[in-house]
Amino acid sequence: MLTKKQKNLLLFINKKLRASGVSPSYEEMKDSLNLKSKSGIHRLISALEERGFIRRLPHKARALEVIKLPETASANDIYNNFSPSVIKGGLDTESNNINEIEIPVLGSIAAGTPVEAIQNEVSRIPLPSNLEKNGQYFGLKVQGDSMIEAGINEGDTVIIRRSDTADNGKIVVALIDEHEAMLKRIRRKGKTVALESANRNYETKIFGPDRVKVQGVLVSLYRNF
Repeated sequence: MLTKKQKNLLLFINKKLRASGVSPSYEEMKDSLNLKSKSGIHRLISALEERGFIRRLPHKARALEVIKLPETASANDIYNNFSPSVIKGGLDTESNNINEIEIPVLGSIAAGTPVEAIQNEVSRIPLPSNLEKNGQYFGLKVQGDSMIEAGINEGDTVIIRRSDTADNGKIVVALIDEHEAMLKRIRRKGKTVALESANRNYETKIFGPDRVKVQGVLVSLYRNF
């Protein structure tokens, strides 16, 4: 059983490693827990190491490896780079607001196995009011369950902001070899690109950088209940 501070530190280290591949500094850890000194971090790190949750890598500064996460950690704790802005049931009725901005739905996107590249427009939906109006957006219907631990379910309509770049850890529409599109979390390290699922039953896919093109970044989703 971990204390609250031990658990929070472990999840913070895991988040930083997943996002950048580099362990956070002791200063970053101290700030994340609102501690006044680094001595408290040293004690927490030692406790996590003794309990088998992390391992210090020899001969490397700031090198930590997360071996396991607490069983009580929720999916939102582990995959907290994206908290979907969910608009419930918004696609069941027609809107009478003539000032409403609409965006195209371009078919389906696989959250499991790849599908054909983004298709032509099949319908239109209102742009969620919480999004900036000066961006370019499109919608895609989700197929598959590989992103469920990021709060994205089969049947959802994801809202994508068009972009050809994305920060590490963002959920993106990735085009593979110019003909297959996936909804995945992207990680770049060296000359490789990893496309991660948010479902432990799916393996991470690794590609060379010339095989993957970012088509857009996930910003919101519609869900019908």
